[in-house]
Amino acid sequence: MSGLGELDRPGTPTGAGPDRTGSGNPESAFDSAGPGKPESGVDRAASTPRRGAADPVKALMHRHRELCERAVDPLEIAAGLEAHGITDRTAARFRHRDVFSLAEEMYARVSRDGDTPRPTPAAAPRVHADWVLLTLLPGALCAAAIAAVHLTHGRSRLFAAAAGALAVALALHAALHRGPLSRTGTDRPGPRPGAASGRTTPWTVWLVAYSLLGNGLLDHALAGGPDTLPTGTADGPWPLTAAPVLALALACAPAAWTAHLLTARARRKLAASRGLEDFAAAVRPLLAGTFVLFLCALAALLTLSSAVLGEPVAYPQALALGALLFLARLLTTHGFTYAPAAVLTAAATVEAAALATVFASRLPGFGFLVTPVETLVTTWGADSVPTLTCGAAALALLVHTTRKLTRASAHAPPEPAR
Repeated sequence: MSGLGELDRPGTPTGAGPDRTGSGNPESAFDSAGPGKPESGVDRAASTPRRGAADPVKALMHRHRELCERAVDPLEIAAGLEAHGITDRTAARFRHRDVFSLAEEMYARVSRDGDTPRPTPAAAPRVHADWVLLTLLPGALCAAAIAAVHLTHGRSRLFAAAAGALAVALALHAALHRGPLSRTGTDRPGPRPGAASGRTTPWTVWLVAYSLLGNGLLDHALAGGPDTLPTGTADGPWPLTAAPVLALALACAPAAWTAHLLTARARRKLAASRGLEDFAAAVRPLLAGTFVLFLCALAALLTLSSAVLGEPVAYPQALALGALLFLARLLTTHGFTYAPAAVLTAAATVEAAALATVFASRLPGFGFLVTPVETLVTTWGADSVPTLTCGAAALALLVHTTRKLTRASAHAPPEPAR
């Protein structure tokens, strides 16, 4: 997981205008102009525009014409330049102390270098009744499905479980495609150009299914079973732990609210910041507070679910899985899709491998395969496997999230999809 920091770089639209310097690199155009002192955006705007190879900023503006024309403030240009790999060190070659100072000059000069009217500033995302209801629906349907399973028997219980799982899956699909947890919608017109696509649904389903069935299956597999299929109850021969699943379904609502809070506060800080480093320093505690707030809400829902269903409270396993899924979705909503897919795939693979080694050890000559899992379960219990797996994966995503979502380019409003 050490290479996660370079897995994602969400793009922003760039202009397709010609490079009038005669070279594809604006930095090389400046090399012929010689060194100079940093200048403020206001002084630059008032000076006579430079021409040809002596004006590297002009060449840079042509390369990012659309970004300059649609920007509503200098920080939006700075965010776009940052997303394209322009650092403060690069800005020094344009005779500016940092990227924000360079963006100020580009913003001040765009009125003379382009005729496109500037758009109105993007409004803060609003709370809509439809996505509020959609985020509450998965928890309500999950509670109804669990109640139906407890009230039915035999084949009717199987039908109730299948229908409930399908209903919850459809409700989650709708909730994740509307509102703060979606990549598209009112506040996010389309996927960020250049964002890598990643499929997380199969691995998310596996991780949730393991929290429901995995511990019971692992315990019985180590004891030589299972001999029967699960009965749908916690006291059966193959017990189910429904409390974590119910808590995760109910946590869809606080996940949406905390994601909405992060987006709204980050955009306010984006408008008030005077530099990229200032913005990153302001967003770090906001991101940490959002993460802790979600975990507190999940812990409260887990306590309530366990009390209602009469099951032991499995805080470590449920909180580790909840943190992993929340961080993965938070990255996805901001256009970073590769790392969540990679980490979720790795976590699901480790859990599947733990079960596979137990069954593979029953083959002649392969008894040694069960030793690591058996030692772990004997020492800390069956829930230690998903706890350690999801905990390590969540920690990796937390580090990645701290690096990616504290960048201004992650919160700049994306260009509508064409």
